[in-house]
Amino acid sequence: MFPRVLLCGEIEYVQDELKKMFHGIAEIVHLVSESRSHFLSSFGPGGLYEGTVALYRRNSSSEAIGKFDAPLIHALADTSMVRWIAQSGGGYDEIDVQVCKERGILVSNTPGANEDATATATLYLMLSCLRHFSMAERSLRSGTWKIPYNAAQTHDVTGRTLGILGLGGIGLRFAHLARAFPMRTIYFSRRKAESVPDWCEYVASVEELCRQADILSLHVPLNQTTTGMIGEKEIRILKRGSVLLNTSRGRIVDQEAMIRALEDGHLSSVGLDVYPDEPRVDPRLLTFPQCTLLPHIGGESAEAWRTRELQALGNLKAFVLGGVGEDIVPELKTAIGSSTTLLNPSQQQA
Repeated sequence: MFPRVLLCGEIEYVQDELKKMFHGIAEIVHLVSESRSHFLSSFGPGGLYEGTVALYRRNSSSEAIGKFDAPLIHALADTSMVRWIAQSGGGYDEIDVQVCKERGILVSNTPGANEDATATATLYLMLSCLRHFSMAERSLRSGTWKIPYNAAQTHDVTGRTLGILGLGGIGLRFAHLARAFPMRTIYFSRRKAESVPDWCEYVASVEELCRQADILSLHVPLNQTTTGMIGEKEIRILKRGSVLLNTSRGRIVDQEAMIRALEDGHLSSVGLDVYPDEPRVDPRLLTFPQCTLLPHIGGESAEAWRTRELQALGNLKAFVLGGVGEDIVPELKTAIGSSTTLLNPSQQQA
């Protein structure tokens, strides 16, 4: 029999390609579990997921089986043959990758798949926050025309300093979009980026980035180092009237400090696509009409979804065929070769 690949989340955009990609090399099975206990008990002999060697994962699966935290990963390693988790999306903070490393399970993501979608969403947030476009549209739809919109409280983009925290694929794409106005662009990353345009100026610290920026845009992954990275200190270093943009993860920002800064006017506006406890949004954020709030759709477009599905499935196919797939997350690249080799389909067949 063929090895099995379990889809923890449906394929929406590349169903025909899915069939072709795995025809003759693996059997595709779908998640039907409505609880974590049922999920974990279904990998044993006679179980619905028996023989599964790899998983495709969307964050939406957490509604039924929860995040891939330490208890789930340990149980998965104890009860199944799963040795690869292909996350659909660039962010993988819902997977405990350190426990995966301990248990010999590799994790891939889809870097680059939604760069353009997220960068253009960030551009929209910046424009809307500076010009209060979201407020203006709401006033029109409510029948009040321009009230409470006030042009005296809005600002042009041209000539302002954009500070980017994390000049990866999304951050760099956003920098290129913002350059059109033009804007001065400065950035801070763990290390100075190579092969970036000369007009992207590197600064030596987060503090210096905040000190110079008129708009601070966050583009770093969520991990132990970046949780709470932008807190009271960093926000207060920003110039009074600055704008904060976040399309990465909500917990990178100290939400309480951010709200205090909105209340006393130190931040003129924030543009958010992400929140600490999604889908819950702190109701206090809704009281600031000048802010632009999106429901974590920055990386979602038909093109981005298609690309990320194909990329995640491609990682799975490479694993099934050769024992090691592509796009392994940085924390686990040193784990290649530790119990991740899978016999090819002909060897797996009875």
